[in-house]
This record gives sequence, C-alpha cells and structure tokens, in this order.
Amino acid sequence: MKRLQAKKTAGKAVSLSALAALVLLSGCGGGKAENESKDGKLTLNFLTQSSPLAPADPNDKLINKRLEEKTGVHIKWTNYTNDVFAEKRNLAMASGDLPDAVFDAGYGDYDLLKLAKDGAIVPLEDLIEKQMPNLKKVLEEAPEYKSMITAPDGHIYSFPWIEELGSGKERIQAVDDLPWINVEWLKKLGLEMPKTTDELKKVLIAFKTQDPNGNGKADEIPLSFINKPGGEDLAFLYGSFGLGENWDHTVVTDDGKVVFTASQDGYKDAIKFIHELYQEGLIDVEAFQQDWNTYLAKGKDDRYGLYFTWDKANITGSNDKYDLMPPLAGPGGEANVTRTNGIGLDRGRMVVTSTNKHPEETAKWADQLYDPLQSVQDNWGTYGDDKQQNIFEFDEAKGMLKHLPLEGTAPVELRQKTSIAGPLAILNSYYGKYTTMPDDAAWRLKLLKDVMVPHMKAKNNYPNVFFSLDELDRLSTIQTDMFAYVERKRTEWYQNGKIDQEWDAYLKELDRLGLQEWLKIKQSGYDRNVQ
Repeated sequence: MKRLQAKKTAGKAVSLSALAALVLLSGCGGGKAENESKDGKLTLNFLTQSSPLAPADPNDKLINKRLEEKTGVHIKWTNYTNDVFAEKRNLAMASGDLPDAVFDAGYGDYDLLKLAKDGAIVPLEDLIEKQMPNLKKVLEEAPEYKSMITAPDGHIYSFPWIEELGSGKERIQAVDDLPWINVEWLKKLGLEMPKTTDELKKVLIAFKTQDPNGNGKADEIPLSFINKPGGEDLAFLYGSFGLGENWDHTVVTDDGKVVFTASQDGYKDAIKFIHELYQEGLIDVEAFQQDWNTYLAKGKDDRYGLYFTWDKANITGSNDKYDLMPPLAGPGGEANVTRTNGIGLDRGRMVVTSTNKHPEETAKWADQLYDPLQSVQDNWGTYGDDKQQNIFEFDEAKGMLKHLPLEGTAPVELRQKTSIAGPLAILNSYYGKYTTMPDDAAWRLKLLKDVMVPHMKAKNNYPNVFFSLDELDRLSTIQTDMFAYVERKRTEWYQNGKIDQEWDAYLKELDRLGLQEWLKIKQSGYDRNVQ
C-alpha cells in the first residue's frame, strides 16, 4: 500500500521518442509474439518488475499459479527487480522484439501518450467494452475513474490500479509525510506533547541535551528526515506557517486558485524556522544526503526524537515507542495540515503492445484481475500458502477474505513477497463484503481522522489531471530546472539562513524558469477537471 505511488512529475521517459521510433522501424514484429503453447494453453509474453524479496519467476507466486488454472493462459514472464526495471523496460520497447504486454508497467502519462502516438501500444477502450465485464462494472460503480484514465484524445491506453481507502479529507493518502515523535523520551524527560513550533524546538533541545535514551552518550538524533519530496520529508512542518508544502509544490485555495507553494511567504517562514533548528544542532547531520537504508538503520536503533514517514511500522516498528505528533500552531497561532495531492490511482499499470496477436485473450486475462476477490489478493497477497506467511484466510461461508495478524512482519515486506501489484480495483464498497480492511490501514485512517483531518483547512486539493502531450512536455521542461532550483535553494537556506537576503532574487529566477507558464497550465488542468 505504499505510497502513492506515483511521485510523480510530469516528466518524460528516457528517450521514449527514440525508443518508440526504433520499434516502428523494426517492423513491430518480434519472436515473442509467436505465443507458443504450453500444455495446450495459450502463452503470452509479459515484461514486469518485482521486489528483490519476491521470487525471481513470478509464476512461483501462488496468486499467479491460481490465475493460470483459472484462465487457462500461461504467462511467460521477463522479470526485473524494481531498481533496474525502467531502464530494461525502455530497452525492450526499443528492441522491436516486443512483449505482448508490460505488466506493473510504471508508465507515467507522458510515456503512455508518446508510446501511443508512435504506435507501440494500442487503445483499450473497445477491449474493455467487449472483453472486460469486471473492469466495466468497476467503472460503472465509480465513473470518475473512467474520466481519469481517459487520455485527452479520448482513448484509454492502459489498465489502471485503483485502491480506495477512505474518501475526501479522510482518504488514506490525505497526508504523506506523517511526523512520529518518541513518546518514551517525552515521558522520561517529563515533557508534554508539543502543540506549537516553539514547544517543538524546546522538546528537541531536551532530546539533544538530556540523554533521554540513558546511555550516557550524546548519540540521540533530535530530528531526522530525507531531504527530498516524499513521505520522509519534513514538509509537514510547513503547514504551521500558512498554506504548507507538498511533494509537487502545489496547493489549491478555497476559491479554486492553483498556488505554487515555494513562492509563498509562509514557505519562507517555515524555512527560517527549520534553519533555527539547524543552528541549534537539532537536525540529523546526514539528513541532507541520506538514503532510505541509512534512514531505516538509525530508526531501527530508536535514535530519533522526531522523524517522518508514511507508516512508523516500516522504520521503528509496530510498538508504542513512537506516536503521531499532532499539527503544530505556528507564530500566527494556527495549525494547518496540508492535503497531499494524491489518490489511490495509477493509470499506467499495464499496456498491450501493437505486436500482440491475442489482444482479446490478453484483455480477458487482465479482466480477471478486476474480480473483487482477485483484486484484493493482487494488491495485498493471498491465502492458503503452505510455504509462505499468508496475508489472508478465506471465509468460505461468507465468501470473504479476512486479514490475518502480521505477527511483527513489516506489512510492506510481506506484500512485496506475495502480491502481484498490477492492474486491480478495490473500492470502498468492498470492505465488509469481499475483504476486511488491513489492520495497518484501519489504524492509519483512524489516526488521520482523529489527529489530522480536523486541521485540514483546504476544501480542495489538486486532482489527478491527465494532461495532453504538449502540456506534459512543457510542464516537464519547466519542472526539470525549476524544481531542482527550489530544492537546492531550500537546502542552502536550511543551512545558511540567508533566505531574507536572497528571496527577491529567488522569486525572479522562478519566473525566468517558467513559473507563470507552469501555473497557467496547472490552472487550466484544474479548471477542466472540476467542472
């Protein structure tokens, strides 16, 4: 269930234009389209990705074994680990020897539109209409998704992943970078949960100077984060100073105006506060260059006073040592939680290539992934596996999958080992009918509702806009330089504190890099999606 999955600029795929052109020059006919049979079954050739924790051959996963029995279709997988998949996928699509489909494809909107324009992938709306009753039913029950997966030219080019867990402000993706504070240290030092930014600073100073872990060493890390947009950033703190900050630097005012967060006065005030923390030596010295593994290792050792992530279980475990810190009132006396611009939708989860000789059979196979009980397993894992810890037990009387206790296993790790992740749909209406809600999701939703939602001031957030190819091209070109500049200056100001002196020049540089055109395109996309 990890994040949203989709972070997420409008960026171009590497050399996609050249890659797709090579496909066409090669005649779009590869050996993989021969579809040799296995035991009388149709064989389809799929390219995919998986976690290093998962079996190297996806057919060793119980979910895929059952799918083959159910559909009578054998999938011959070419599987790469997540870290190299994008490069291998692009090379494969350039080779001319195309797979029949790319599964768990990881394609962004630019990729989809460029591949479609160059004829490497095919439109799917007719296949959905004629061959995919399960997906059709999903789109009828939740018609907003049909508009979201339809490109500006009216075609659907990929099968989506849809995961609903709550809605509106109570959607599970409503806040990404949650703050987790060491309540054991608070208790030991006789401190209250901080309610203001000033109180937080005093707490962090106490964490640094009063040896809360009791080992006689000054090895506590008062505050840590990963200094890039995402769930481990400290952008949550910006909400105490105004509109706040997001991974995409985008918020929407209550009157529907799209705002670039990194040009606002509140953004400047937030950076000044973080600089104060830096001056006091309260910020992890590794925060500005550490990766996930470094961040995780220190979290496992309980060295953090305050850190940020989607789910504390993945860093400091499912225990009571850390608790969610409520939003803090800033100098103006207001606390605000900025809503993340994200929903449980990934448009580009599976594409069908133009060399596929069996598109109808491929669509029928993919449609099985949208059966409610199947989608639940695709997303989280399965039941009845005697070789692997199970996510579910199956209640035959109720025809329902029930989540089993994780027994200390990190949820993301177990899901990576057992789920297949590709196209699927889980709607809010499925809970209590086809499946229980995962314990970690129910826990998170309750935390959001109790602690965060009351402080979400914004009525609107930015929707999942499917921009045109020309719009994506401009957005990508502008963002490549502008976002990098924003993040570089932010880091400099955290450390050197010169934001007041440099602010006017910074704003002029944003305009030179294309901020006003970027705002115009983003506003246009917003306006046509909320009509």
